[in-house]
Amino acid sequence: MEYNVTHNEKLSRFEAEIEGLISLVDYRRRDNVLMVTHTEVPPQLEGRGIAAALTKALLDYAQNNELKIRPICPYTRAYIQRHPEYQDLVASIS
Repeated sequence: MEYNVTHNEKLSRFEAEIEGLISLVDYRRRDNVLMVTHTEVPPQLEGRGIAAALTKALLDYAQNNELKIRPICPYTRAYIQRHPEYQDLVASIS
């Protein structure tokens, strides 16, 4: 299913409003690295692929803007493991 995911730069997150509820992926930007800190989908919306759509939007944004990702959020880490095409976005720890 397709969701209308928007990048809310002011709040440093990607979000989607579905059935009046907000689902989101939070990040903090440090230079050219997005530290992905949290993914949240309301319980009544779980199981619909919303977290995956949000995470894909964030990763595509990073890829299109030559940014790296530091996946602090366990969901984001798992998503990248399942989608190796995004592995090159993971920032090395220095």
